[in-house]
Amino acid sequence: DVGEIYSRLLDHRPVIQGEIRYFVKEFEEKRGLRELRVLENLKNTIFETNEHVLPKCEQAMHDNLNEAFKRLQAANSMIDRLQEREHEERKLQADKLMAREEKCIAHWEEFMKEQENKRAEVDEEHRKAMERLKEQYSEMEKELAKYVSF
Repeated sequence: DVGEIYSRLLDHRPVIQGEIRYFVKEFEEKRGLRELRVLENLKNTIFETNEHVLPKCEQAMHDNLNEAFKRLQAANSMIDRLQEREHEERKLQADKLMAREEKCIAHWEEFMKEQENKRAEVDEEHRKAMERLKEQYSEMEKELAKYVSF
């Protein structure tokens, strides 16, 4: 009887093992059900996503990308037209500048010809004036030579 008293008072292993088995069983059942619910929810979410959300997203993305592509094409064509206008304007300005430059060169050449002609005229007038003065001084010398002989 001592062994039975000892096992009842001091040996708690059978009771603890029973409690442990009960706890593990309860834990596994509750955990299993919880994991099963989580997995079921995930399955439903994935199904919903694949069947409804993903096609809607694809369609929305396709529509929005088409709209964005059309807008980009329109913007690109506008930019091309602006660049063409700017190129034409620059060419027109360059042509005007060249015409003005040619006109200025022509005016300059005409001015230089006029100056050359005026210089030639002044030189001719100067030469004639010098000849007149030489003639006048030679006549004055002749006249003085008449008076010096007295």
